[in-house]
This record gives sequence, structure tokens and C-alpha cells, in this order.
Amino acid sequence: MKLTIDRMSLLRPLGHVQSVVERRNTIPILANVVLRAEGGQLSLTATDMDMDIATEVGCAVATPGTTTMSAHLLYDIARKLPDGAEVELAVVDGHANISAGRSSFRLPTLPVEDFPAISSSDLTVNFIVTAADMRDLIDATRFAISTEETRYYLNGIYFHKAENGDLCAVATDGHRLALTRQALPSGASQMPAVILPRKAVGELRKLLDDYDGEVAIGLSETRAEFGFGAVRLTSKLIDGTFPDYTRVIPAGNSRIMQVDAGAFSAAVDRVSTISSEKSRSVKMGLKPGVLTLSASNTDASSATEELEIVYDGPEMEIGFNARYLLDIAGQVNNDTVEFALADQGSPSLVRAPGDEASLFVLMPMRV
Repeated sequence: MKLTIDRMSLLRPLGHVQSVVERRNTIPILANVVLRAEGGQLSLTATDMDMDIATEVGCAVATPGTTTMSAHLLYDIARKLPDGAEVELAVVDGHANISAGRSSFRLPTLPVEDFPAISSSDLTVNFIVTAADMRDLIDATRFAISTEETRYYLNGIYFHKAENGDLCAVATDGHRLALTRQALPSGASQMPAVILPRKAVGELRKLLDDYDGEVAIGLSETRAEFGFGAVRLTSKLIDGTFPDYTRVIPAGNSRIMQVDAGAFSAAVDRVSTISSEKSRSVKMGLKPGVLTLSASNTDASSATEELEIVYDGPEMEIGFNARYLLDIAGQVNNDTVEFALADQGSPSLVRAPGDEASLFVLMPMRV
């Protein structure tokens, strides 16, 4: 195998592929990327056994062939080569020789036969969404994904067809819940309800960063595939049942407060500087027209800040985790954020005024 490729042309697909590969591997072949050169194309494939990624890029192939080598090493080499460098890659006697200008590297290879077969299970439902819509679905919910491994069925985003026929994305960690919905894409009417794992969500979001076309999605009961141009990402789904989240969305919260989203976030951030690292709690004191944010610590330090608000309900106090407040306020796509409150012990509903597509539920804290 022998090929020549521009450094930038190699770096970009390697960046996509190497981020799927785990840094620590007990199985050596899983640290490697499969490189296949033929017909003027270099294809790259990697897996962590739960997720596969494949992509291809044009190159000058002198001798076709296939090999595998360390994904992270190859990426680091390409990243550190000078801009505009022409990279020559040749495999001889079980080693890959990589040269560019005056630099040369020699890496061990492993036989491609050792690389696990990439699953190609039938994906029974196929549809297309725009990259912008996919970004919105992920960004509005991913911050609420649970990191608690014992409740593994919460370790991802739950995509499903809602009762009203919309495409719905939900994530929760038991302390907060994020939900957003969009019109169901054509061809998705029979889609199964799926839980896409946290790592796959992260890789998918990275790929969406520099892609603005359409994303081809294929789903089965156990796998999901996302295609963006030359890149294809396939992931196993979480085998579990997502809880009935509709039961925790409060319906009768009648105390409505509206506040400027930017001013609110900045004030919460300032006041929470005082709150203890463990609890990160901030108390919200409401009375007509005024919100008082306060925090205190065991060392007797404290902070307060007042904000103008639209509120004409009874006076009340309620506490929240400051980090959760900031996460949610950052996802409300509006200059104003609206809180629908019940009492200091009940979950609160947060959304942009009049926004029927997205909502957030936040559990209070004792402060």
C-alpha cells in the first residue's frame, strides 16, 4: 500500500475517526484505524465496539492496499505537520512509513483481519433531517443527560414519536428534564422509540459542527446510523425503557415569573460564587416586580442581588442548583425566560414565553 495525500485532507477525517477510539484499550486492534486505499480514495474506519465511524477522502494511490495503525498516533502526527505538507504513506514489512518534507515516522501496523466486523444490521426506518434541526434537538436536551451509570436508561437522549405526532427529544437526570419537539420528518412515522447513548450524542454533535447539509438517519430497535456526506456514524442504542417523563411535567403551576434571560444568568453566576461547591444552591425570593437572588456558605459569607421581573403572585422563596439554572437559561432561545412555579417543594416549569416546542422542568432544593 502506498499513497500521497495533502495534510489537511488527511487531518479532517482523522479528527472525526480518532475521537471515537478510546484512549485506553485492552484490545490492541481497537486502538487502530483501518486505512483502505483504492481507486483514488482513502477510506478510514474505527470502532469502540458500541459505535462505528467510517469516512473517505480523495488521495493519490500508487499501490492499493489495506492496513491498520494507531488512530491517535496518526492523528497527532498529521496535526503537528506543517500546513500544506504532502504526506506520503507506505506500508512495508508490517510497518507504516509516513513522511512529509524532512519529517519521517515509522509506526507498527496490525493485520486488518483482526479488526472486528462492522455491523450492517437492517435499519428498517429511514428519514432525513437538516443538520440545523438535529443540532437544535441535541443542544436543547444533552445537558440534562444523566451520568449516573446505575440508571443506565437515563444515560442518553430519548428520541420518539410523541402522541401529537411530533418528533420529540427528551433527557433527564432526575433533577431536571429537558424536552424539545419538531415536526415529524417524512418517512419517520414508524420510527421506534430509541435512547441514543451519551458518547454517541457527543460524537454526533461534533460532526454537526462543520456540516450544514441534510443528515440521513436510519433506525432499528438496536442501532442508529447517521450519514453526513462522506461520513457515516453508527451506534448501538441503550437497551432499556425510558421512564414516563410526562408524569413529572407540572400542569397546574399558576405563579408565572418572567425575567430577562441574560441579566438572570449573569446574576445567578455572580451570586453562586459564594455558594458551597457541593450544593451550588441559590435561593430565589419572589415578590411582585422584584426577584432577590441569594446564596450563603458555612463560613458566613453571603451574596444577594435584586432583579426587576414581571410577577404579581404571592411572595415565595424557592431554591435551585445554580449550575442547573444556568444550563437551562442558556438553552431558552429568547431574551426572556419564564418560570411557572407552584410552591417551594414542587417542580418548576421553565421555558421561553409562548414557546410550545421546548420546555424544561427543574426540581427545587432545600436552602
